[in-house]
Amino acid sequence: MNNKKLYSDEEIELFQALEDDIEKGSHQPLSAQELAEKKVFFKAVAISTIEKKTKKKSLNIRLFEDDIEKIKVIALEQGLPYQTLISSVIHKLAIKQIQG
Repeated sequence: MNNKKLYSDEEIELFQALEDDIEKGSHQPLSAQELAEKKVFFKAVAISTIEKKTKKKSLNIRLFEDDIEKIKVIALEQGLPYQTLISSVIHKLAIKQIQG
C-alpha cells in the first residue's frame, strides 16, 4: 500500500486557510482581467525556472587517475557514460539527496 501523502502539510494548511477565507466571505475572486495577467506572469516564471533548471554549464575538474578508472568501472556496471555518472552524483549532492 502506498503511504505517500497527496499534499504536503504546508499545502493542506494553505487549502484550509483559503476555505476559511471563503467561508468568512473575505476571499475575493480575481476579475477576468486580473486572472489573465496572473496567468501570464506565472507562466513566465515557470518558463524561466524550467530554463534555469535545464541549462547546463561546463566544469573542469582534476581527479586522481585511479579514481577516474574506478568511476569508469562503476559507470560501466550501471550502463552509463562515466561523465553522466559523475554529473548525477554532483546533482544528488547539490539537491541534498546525498551528504558531502
